[in-house]
Amino acid sequence: MSEPAGPQRAVILEALDHVRDPKSGQGLAAAGLVRGLVVRGDRAAFMLEVAPADIELYAPVRDAAERALAAVPGVGRAQVILTSEGPPPELKTAPRRARVSDDPQARLGNMPEAEKPPHVRKVIAVASGKGGVGKSTVAVNLAAAFAALGYRAGLLDADIYGPSAPTMLGIEEAEPTFDADKKLNPVEAWGLQVMSIGFIVEPGTANIWRGPMASSALRTLMGSNWGTAEAPLDVLVIDLPPGTGDIQLTLVQRLKLDGVVIVSTPQEIALIDARRAAAMFSKTGAEILGVVENMAYFPDPATGAPIPIFGQGGGKAEAERLGVPLLAEIPIDIALRQGSDEGRPLVATAPESPAAQAFLRMAERLASR
Repeated sequence: MSEPAGPQRAVILEALDHVRDPKSGQGLAAAGLVRGLVVRGDRAAFMLEVAPADIELYAPVRDAAERALAAVPGVGRAQVILTSEGPPPELKTAPRRARVSDDPQARLGNMPEAEKPPHVRKVIAVASGKGGVGKSTVAVNLAAAFAALGYRAGLLDADIYGPSAPTMLGIEEAEPTFDADKKLNPVEAWGLQVMSIGFIVEPGTANIWRGPMASSALRTLMGSNWGTAEAPLDVLVIDLPPGTGDIQLTLVQRLKLDGVVIVSTPQEIALIDARRAAAMFSKTGAEILGVVENMAYFPDPATGAPIPIFGQGGGKAEAERLGVPLLAEIPIDIALRQGSDEGRPLVATAPESPAAQAFLRMAERLASR
C-alpha cells in the first residue's frame, strides 16, 4: 500500500484513532480500517473498506474520518473512499472445497448481474496476455481516436498496479473531485473523461495491494460519474492490466462489456499470452472484437517499406484463428513513443502520421459495429 513517510503518518493515524469503529469500538487505525493511506501535497486520503451489508452503518464514520483528517495540521484536502468487497450476504453461496479453479466462470461464482455505468452507451476493454506489448498506448490512442471522430469518449485506467494514463495524457498532477454522494468525478483531458488510480496514490510508489483491495479500488473507479443524463458517453475505453487475474474477473463481474480488443506484438511468445487472454474473456461471455498487432513493422527511413523487426503476419494469423478481424497493424513510430512520454497522444497531436491513421481507422471500424 502507498503510505506517507515521516512524522505526519503518525499524526494522521493518531487523529483517525479518535474516530471509533462502530463494530469493534476501537479507533479506525487500531481496527485496521485505514487502507491505502496516501498523502500528496496538502491532500490526505484513504480507503475505508467494509462488508457490503455495512455500507450505511459506516457512511457517518466516513464523514467523521474526513473531518478528522481535515483537522490535521498541513492537510488542506481530506478524502475518504467508502467501499466494500464481495457480494451482499444474500448472494453468497454455500462454502465449497478450498480449491482454486482454472475456469474463470467457476471463479466468478454467484455474482450480481453485470451492468454499465448509468450514462455510458458502449464499453470496450483493451487487454493483453503479457506486459510490454503497448496495450496502454493502444488504449489511450484508441480513446483519443474516438474523441477525434466526434464521439464523447472516456478512458478508465484499470491497471491498478501500474497506472500509466496520467503520464500518457500529461495530467499527472490532476486530482479528481468528489460529488455530494462521494462519487469521483473524472478528469478532463484531450477531449476525454479520464479516471485512474494514479490520480489517487502517491506518484512513484508501489501499490502493494492484495487481490480484494485492488478489486475494491477498481470498483470505486468504475463507479465514477461518467457522462451525464444530458450528454452520456458514447464509449468508455478500459485499459486493463496484463494477464488474467482478479482485476479482469472483477471487471466482467461488475461491468457489462460490449467487447474486448486483444493487443499483441508479432512474435510467437506474445501471441501465446494473447491466446490466454482471449480464452479467458471468451469463457466469461465477453465478445472479442478483434486483434491489434502493435509494433508490427518499422518503416524504412529511405523508402518507407515495412521492416518486420519482430516477425510478420502473427497478428493476422491469430485473428483468423480466433475468427475475429485484425483491427490494426500499428507501426513502430518514434513520435508515438515520444508522445506517450510527453503526455501528448499522437492521435491528437499528429493525426496524419501513419500510426495515428491506424488508430483512427481502428476506431472507425469499431464504431461501425
